[in-house]
Amino acid sequence: MLARRARFYDALALLTAVVVISFDQWTKALVVANLNPPGSKPDISLLGKYLVIAYIQNNGAAFSLFKNQNNFLAVFILLAIGVIAYLYARMINSGPLFYKIVFGLIVGGAIGNLIDRARHSGYVVDFISFRIPEINYYFAIFNIADACISVGVFLLFVLVAFGGLHHSAKSDETSQNTSSSVTNSGTLQAKEQDAQS
Repeated sequence: MLARRARFYDALALLTAVVVISFDQWTKALVVANLNPPGSKPDISLLGKYLVIAYIQNNGAAFSLFKNQNNFLAVFILLAIGVIAYLYARMINSGPLFYKIVFGLIVGGAIGNLIDRARHSGYVVDFISFRIPEINYYFAIFNIADACISVGVFLLFVLVAFGGLHHSAKSDETSQNTSSSVTNSGTLQAKEQDAQS
């Protein structure tokens, strides 16, 4: 029963990643179709002057970090994928749903941006711009994939910082050991009753 539930959670993690990738690619395609080339058309307001659609082509990582440093980015992405793969491998067929959703957000966002880099020869489409002109604050322009990665990494950091992964693995092992010991004790009792009769 526990194994079936864990496999279901893994399937939901995969579904989360697919939804993130699909939504990310769909929004990017809309932006490119309506605002290409970048800067050729006025920004589209979503929330007054504070949240707007402003198309740019980003050669760096999330939020334009490490711009034009492709070698560093490649190493960084490979390390990040390795860490995520290691953490998820510790939880495969185990662990609560919340952890699976977090991994789905991160993986979906990473794949969404990788697809973009492959399609556009190294750059990703960024378009969400948050700003507060009154205090001259302009946050880096980002996309749906960046947002999912950032939220996922933040939640993962909180979980790891408070020992969430360690405790969840232990609780899963404990519950599995408890259920197996209950099953074994029930089998032994049945055998003893048969022997007595």
